Amino acid sequence: MILFCDTSALIKLYLREDESDALLAEAAAASAVAVCRIAWAEAVAAMARRAREVPADAAVLDEARQRLKADWDRYLAIEVTQPLVELAGEYADTFALRGYDSVQLAAARTVQEASAEETRFACADARLRKAAKVLGMSLVPT
Repeated sequence: MILFCDTSALIKLYLREDESDALLAEAAAASAVAVCRIAWAEAVAAMARRAREVPADAAVLDEARQRLKADWDRYLAIEVTQPLVELAGEYADTFALRGYDSVQLAAARTVQEASAEETRFACADARLRKAAKVLGMSLVPT
């Protein structure tokens, strides 16, 4: 099984949030954890924003960023290419998704189509989850 994490799910691997334990177990059971290349910028931006908004969390967030940096090369990072963004545009229209959500879905779909293994999709956004389900992906509780 390949676990695809959008940014909301990826962050749960590094910061203690609801469903973090379940997601960590999914990641441990997966043959690979896949992410879209944009998840790096989105995750770092989310952690930086939280550090600005909740200065007391700065040390925890810095440690989380360092662990993300150390782990990044272990992830199957799907590149943002012209064919991927064209597919994302189709998904944005078909499923009424925001721009980067559609890019995440297109990246997950790329993994799903390229692998004989089951692709499990982890994200917190209800609309994105519904679109992934329509595309035949198993959903991970987040």
